[in-house]
Amino acid sequence: NRLSLKPFNLVWCDVDFSNLDATEKHPLTDSKVKNEEFIKATSLALFDYLRKSKAKGYVLSLSGGADSSLCAILVAEMVRRGVQELGAEKFCEAVNIPLSTSTNEITGKLLTCAYQGTKNSSEATFTSSQKLAQSIGAAFHHWTIDDEVESYESKIEKVFGRPLTWEQDDIARQNIQARSRSPIIWMLANLKQAVLLTTSNRSEGDVGYATMDGDTSGSLAPIAGIDKPFILQWLKWAEKELGYTGLSYVNNLTPTAELRPSDRAQTDEKDLMPYPILLEIERLAINERLSPAEVYLKLRNMALPGNPDASLLKTYVQKFFRLWAANQWKRERLAPSFHLDEWNVDPRSWCRFPILSAGFKFELEALENL
Repeated sequence: NRLSLKPFNLVWCDVDFSNLDATEKHPLTDSKVKNEEFIKATSLALFDYLRKSKAKGYVLSLSGGADSSLCAILVAEMVRRGVQELGAEKFCEAVNIPLSTSTNEITGKLLTCAYQGTKNSSEATFTSSQKLAQSIGAAFHHWTIDDEVESYESKIEKVFGRPLTWEQDDIARQNIQARSRSPIIWMLANLKQAVLLTTSNRSEGDVGYATMDGDTSGSLAPIAGIDKPFILQWLKWAEKELGYTGLSYVNNLTPTAELRPSDRAQTDEKDLMPYPILLEIERLAINERLSPAEVYLKLRNMALPGNPDASLLKTYVQKFFRLWAANQWKRERLAPSFHLDEWNVDPRSWCRFPILSAGFKFELEALENL
């Protein structure tokens, strides 16, 4: 039984040496379905990390979006599978917590979640985070960080001698919201003597769509090796196949960072590109190591969501390579992650790339001339 939480697995049978055909056969029942392998691997990895780090649980900034919701479910599944395989007593002993028999009670002792809203946050994401935490038994807290954001902005406005505006200061104003969440969630993790989980995924790591010292804060990144399209479909699968009904809220939301005012209708794919296209570019550029022109020519012959024309497709490829080259420094600083897929972008375990480079200048010129 691969990826078991047990210390060892023993498979045995009586061998009839005089008549081998009479020997009892044990058929292999281990699933190779990717969705099932993923949850078994991450459950085991989180269980091992918790035991060996001697931490007293996990802390998570639960935004109500797909990535943090997935991290919450991974911890809940670690508990469920641990109790199922080891029994409640041995599982609680292994992670050094008082004995409970209910998986929700054990999850509540091991997972603490916090929703950190701003005036740009929606009621939908608050409800999504709250309902999910309640459904799995996680401890749940919520607060707003508007005072901290306004304090930082007012100090900088004095330095620049002008008010900050979304038209002129968009990225900086988004980043300060993400960074303002970091100190207090770290404080919660420190006081709980727990591991802070960071929620960045591989698709965001490709293009640096994450705030350093903000949503990248943490000491373990369980989904940094997983792409966004896989995450979105897995959450729908887990709601249906694993019975996590609390996921119904996030599964009906459009992925968004919620860092701009609501009237600007921010979504991840509007900021970047359709996630399935980003994944295909990543596969060709990073895993198969093709040039921008080669990636474009391959994509041109594929059925892609939205059927982008040649000009838009070229723009997507250019954007990916420019952002990839510019954001290697972020990937160098990501928290340790699990290598789960056929490739990842962790420079310590799979994908080396220069921190500073020409940014594919000549290769992008060749693409432009096609």
